[in-house]
Amino acid sequence: MRTIVWKQSGPSVALIDQRLLPEKLEILSLHTYPEIIHAIKDMAIRGAPAIGAAGAFGVALAAFTSKATSAEELWNDLAVAAEAIRAARPTAVNLAWAVDRVLQAGHACQQDRIDAIRTAILAEAQRIADEDVDINRRMGAHGAALLPDPCTIIHHCNTGALATVDYGTALGVIRAAHESGKQVHVLVDETRPRLQGARLTAWELKQAGIPYDIISDNAAGHFLASGDVDAVLVGADRVAANGDVANKIGTYMLALAASDNNVSFYCVVPTSTIDLSLPSGDDIPIEERTPQEVLDIQRNGRPIAPEGSTARNPAFDITPARLITRFVTEAGVLEPPFPDALRRACEKADGR
Repeated sequence: MRTIVWKQSGPSVALIDQRLLPEKLEILSLHTYPEIIHAIKDMAIRGAPAIGAAGAFGVALAAFTSKATSAEELWNDLAVAAEAIRAARPTAVNLAWAVDRVLQAGHACQQDRIDAIRTAILAEAQRIADEDVDINRRMGAHGAALLPDPCTIIHHCNTGALATVDYGTALGVIRAAHESGKQVHVLVDETRPRLQGARLTAWELKQAGIPYDIISDNAAGHFLASGDVDAVLVGADRVAANGDVANKIGTYMLALAASDNNVSFYCVVPTSTIDLSLPSGDDIPIEERTPQEVLDIQRNGRPIAPEGSTARNPAFDITPARLITRFVTEAGVLEPPFPDALRRACEKADGR
């Protein structure tokens, strides 16, 4: 089952509402690009590859719902839609990458007919979705080869099928290792404040029959120091040219603890997440989400914070390249120094 699919009837985009998991598996049916934007902002769909596909299908929805009577009018409508979609999640580079890619496909069709432009945009959006599944399976195979048998892994946030179109990035590596017959056990960071690990990763591991334990985020250091952890696996929302990584908040502290205990720290990303235009992590915009995600946490039906408290809620942090052991991409496993390795991986992927 794919996280997001295009439905020709309507047309519409169907996606799993991740806000309701694990209690309920419900499919949202979205008919306009503003609905796609809302789904991304409200995290009904999340994960860099998944929101990239959502952005691409969002542009397709904008094309098919536009009332334009000429190609010029259609492109004006698409420019407005594209700008709004790109702004929905500023940290994840896949979103802008996918939007730009489908727009380029529309321009490349070299026809002024509205129906031809729409068809080209939709075809490219579907290609992005299909490629994502293939890319994830290739990354899974590359990464699984790095893991010993048996192995215990700490995993942060959610990087599985839910964060992609299907299969997953870092969790895809775990799936591939399990499917190859390796004995894998996963320590799942809760990943506060939205608990993507406890809610989503644990749900996916349960579906796949992979053994796991949920741990609080601040317990990871204890398990790393115990000597029982073989590797840490994470994804990313953007990788700068020098190898600095923007990922879900808490990744930086996890990387520090792994480094201090000589535990391998692997970052699993498609090359579409690598942004060679940004020299370092200092240049990556960090989204700060509503303080209520922190303040609304309750105990016994009441908020845990004193009334009138304020909060800060950055959604991501930057992990320096020096703390990353290897990157796993569809182009293979990348060893440091990362600037050259990342550039070569992108060049290899572009030539596929």
